[in-house]
Amino acid sequence: MAQYDIAVLGGGPGGYVAAIRAAQRGARTVLIEKETLGGVCLNVGCIPTKTLLRSAQVYQEVIDAAQFGIIVDGKVKLDWPSILSRKDKVVKQLTGGVTQLLKANGVDVKHGYGLVRDKNTIVVDDEEIQTKNLIIATGSRPAILPIPGLQDAIDRGLAIDSTGALQLQEVPERFVVVGGGVIGIEFAALFSTLGSKVTVLEKFSILNGLDADIQAHMRRFLKRRGVEIYENADVQRFDGSRVVVDIGAEVREFEGDAVLVSLGRRPNIDAVSSLGLELDRGGIKTNDRLETNISGVYAIGDVNGKQMLAHTASAEGIAAVENILGGSAEIDYDKIPACVYSFPEIAVVGLTEEQAESRGHDVQTGMFPFAANGKALAEGQTEGFVKIVADKKYGEVLGIHIIGPHATDLIAEAANALRLESTLYDLAETVHPHPTLSEAVMEAAHVALGQPIHVAR
Repeated sequence: MAQYDIAVLGGGPGGYVAAIRAAQRGARTVLIEKETLGGVCLNVGCIPTKTLLRSAQVYQEVIDAAQFGIIVDGKVKLDWPSILSRKDKVVKQLTGGVTQLLKANGVDVKHGYGLVRDKNTIVVDDEEIQTKNLIIATGSRPAILPIPGLQDAIDRGLAIDSTGALQLQEVPERFVVVGGGVIGIEFAALFSTLGSKVTVLEKFSILNGLDADIQAHMRRFLKRRGVEIYENADVQRFDGSRVVVDIGAEVREFEGDAVLVSLGRRPNIDAVSSLGLELDRGGIKTNDRLETNISGVYAIGDVNGKQMLAHTASAEGIAAVENILGGSAEIDYDKIPACVYSFPEIAVVGLTEEQAESRGHDVQTGMFPFAANGKALAEGQTEGFVKIVADKKYGEVLGIHIIGPHATDLIAEAANALRLESTLYDLAETVHPHPTLSEAVMEAAHVALGQPIHVAR
């Protein structure tokens, strides 16, 4: 019978990172994964979607090449099978890399379904594994709400989740998205760029929870690109590939060649159901140390329901290991960035203007458009802006919200600024290289201070 210091159940971005760190710290570690290492993110989430989005971006750039003085002589065509093939190659390379990293760090990997018998015992197929500590990193799955006809449409392949959207054999002529959250909007951006007629149906507002200015800008942009957006749309039922929706006082029907259903995700807790874990909104409840109500059992990533982001899971994995080994690591969830890989990109960290006001802050904001940024103009990517939310008393930065070119890369500076409790003065006085997109962050700080440089007061 194998004996370990730490067993990690689930090999996604939380689990495999936790296993690597545990082994690096000298703990005898085993990682158990029933499918391919890398979890949803590497296999059917973050990486494949971004690979497809990059292909769509290149396609759009070729179509728009004339504005840069490049003439394409001939018809620009999509080779969808080749696009899918490239996606698969990228995924295979990364998952293979994870395998090698685990091996190099001395982590034992067990492939199979791990069923937790008690807090110290896991059964993988016919093998029994003993462990002193357990980290649950079993991730999540798409939520299937009890909407009449939905399960039947899924069973018949007439409605698909995000995994199904990645496996479509052709670009659909009509693409209906039910759910205007991050996943829904990313796929809407992808297929609208590739030529699909896209309709988004959202019960509340698209990208609900993001800063209101970000939501409004993305809504306007998508509509300009021909995407139909229906908010306050209450889905009544599915009739095969037809979605019946109540919009205000009107009942309408929308039919697609592909219907993506993206209505959130639910934690995977089946493998640990025997433990008697305390739950919170469907996820495993943990304390600030990521420990559950059972001593020696920790839960990280999507399964604890705190923040369903790959980088959050990785950070939690490292923190859980440190705490198991005697540390006192905690995660400040207010300072974790979130990204939407749409066109244009969106990236946010910290409080929105609305959240800051609701917490009692006397708020001041500054907004700088990429249309006034030299690098953005040179690259022909002037859509969007940087918005900074700060406390007026001391100028402490509370949140930074970016929509525009390379927003998902620019947000790292913003996350660091919040972690260091930076002020508007710190950002404004930090000399940014010219010409770069990053100058927009500095310029937004100047605007918030009432001293704009490259936009009129």
